[in-house]
Amino acid sequence: MAPLLALAFTAPANADVAEVVDSHILPALTDFADATEQLDSAAQADCTAKALRPAYHTAFDAWGPLADLRLGPSENGALSVVFWPDARGFTPKALRQILGSDDAGMLTPEAFSDASIAARGLMALDMMLYDPAFADYGPQDRACALVQAISADLARQAVALETGWDAFAPKLRAPGGDGNAQFQDASEALRAIYTQITASLEFTADTRLGGPLGTFDRPRPRRAEAWRSQRSLPNVLNVARAAHAMAQALADHPLPETDEALEAVERAGAAIADPSFQNITDLQARLKVEVLQQAVRALKLSITTEVGAELGISAGFNAQDGD
Repeated sequence: MAPLLALAFTAPANADVAEVVDSHILPALTDFADATEQLDSAAQADCTAKALRPAYHTAFDAWGPLADLRLGPSENGALSVVFWPDARGFTPKALRQILGSDDAGMLTPEAFSDASIAARGLMALDMMLYDPAFADYGPQDRACALVQAISADLARQAVALETGWDAFAPKLRAPGGDGNAQFQDASEALRAIYTQITASLEFTADTRLGGPLGTFDRPRPRRAEAWRSQRSLPNVLNVARAAHAMAQALADHPLPETDEALEAVERAGAAIADPSFQNITDLQARLKVEVLQQAVRALKLSITTEVGAELGISAGFNAQDGD
């Protein structure tokens, strides 16, 4: 996800970057590591699709607060946890290539960590566990071994992210300190966190919702995130809640408009009957997803007003405009 804003700073008001790190990011990393460890254990015990689905959903839920974090170890580390969007279908191609081989060495931990990111992570499991072309396998099939390899690899990735953040977090907590060339002062750390929040909501509106909406004449429901497992709507809600929580932690003051905006997102989500967005070819269903998209954008605007303005952050040009 490309940076969305160039930000100009005045003197920051009260902001608590350390609170975001300590109350949101680090606990979420621990939760994700725990969830993927349980996923790995479940896969080793019973790799079949039906048996593994509950642990898969728990792991994806745990990923929600971290899904759009592109900072420090997550800047590159997140890409192989969720490889998406995938408009060109790299994931099914990569999975078929592995399944079509008889090389057992491809599925060892060492080899699989170097596999294409399209064959790794939660979206690869989404396809292996829910797509009819992949999910009909037994314990003795190569697909079982592949699912076990993906699950074990996810657990290792989660530990690596958690370890990486343990080392990176002090740079955000103490900007300008000795050896901290990445964040020269408090405003740079603040900008880094604030941009994560606003970029997440913009990505959600434009891609998680805008992708499947497509155009009125040509909706693209299969561009929804994790639609096979009906996670498209839960993922939107999870990242919206995470952005709200980070904004609250960062601001260190009440955010009534932002609270109301999140409630509007929740109401819009509750009105959607198909959590996979596959029914948006129907006009009424489409309108409900558009209402959700508008609510997500309103949440971003509220955070811009109540957090950005209060902290002395003003938006500049959009780096994607090309102006």
